[in-house]
Amino acid sequence: MKKVLIAFMALSLSFSVMTSCKDAADKAKDATEEAGDALDEAGESINEAANDAVDAVKQAGEDAQEMGEQALDSIKKAGENAMDKAEEMGEDAKEAAKKAIDSL
Repeated sequence: MKKVLIAFMALSLSFSVMTSCKDAADKAKDATEEAGDALDEAGESINEAANDAVDAVKQAGEDAQEMGEQALDSIKKAGENAMDKAEEMGEDAKEAAKKAIDSL
């Protein structure tokens, strides 16, 4: 009877340990799956942030190019105005010199 009782206790203890190990394995599997899902979400967030940064840099480049073109147009117009004024001043100087010569 004693041997049966000891065998039964050993069997109960083995079953308890086996159940506990199975539960621990299931919990570890669940935790691993949750960690994998969290890493996937983090990866997606990082990818979206990188895409947003690329778009922002691209937009900044386009804006800078547009501002550069506007500045170039302004410089070109200023140069044309300066040339027109210089031409006008040259004509005025030519007329003044002609008048000075005529008055002599």
